[in-house]
Amino acid sequence: MSFIHPLSDVGQCILGAGTRIWQYAVILDGAVLGDDCNVCAHTLIEGNVVIGDRVTIKSGVFLWDSTAIGNDVFIGPNATFTNDPYPRSKRYPEIFSGITVKDNVSIGANSTILPGLIIGEGAMVGAGAVVTKDVPPRAVVIGNPASIIRYIE
Repeated sequence: MSFIHPLSDVGQCILGAGTRIWQYAVILDGAVLGDDCNVCAHTLIEGNVVIGDRVTIKSGVFLWDSTAIGNDVFIGPNATFTNDPYPRSKRYPEIFSGITVKDNVSIGANSTILPGLIIGEGAMVGAGAVVTKDVPPRAVVIGNPASIIRYIE
């Protein structure tokens, strides 16, 4: 059974068993969240977002349309996801460029991920990193722009 805090705003979406939604979270119609996820306070998940099982989304994270999150992913506080490479006020792309996060990824606090990128399976994005290109599987990236410092065995 899922838990939805009474101070959250959850639309018509799919919530997996054991998923917990905390106060002031907003989840729009059409979003899909897997089993045993934890969505912390002050988050936003748009309607065309798919989230796998056992995902932790910490406070201050906004997941925009066309974002896909794999299983066993940790997204740290205030990590910034983007989906429009050339944002302008009141001018929208025909298709948003979502971010794909593969299984077993950890994304550090205050990192920024540019649109259309893929974070490979088992990768780790360090706190504050600005990810401007795809991250290979098991790579650890830090800095601005993010660069690979090692691989996880």
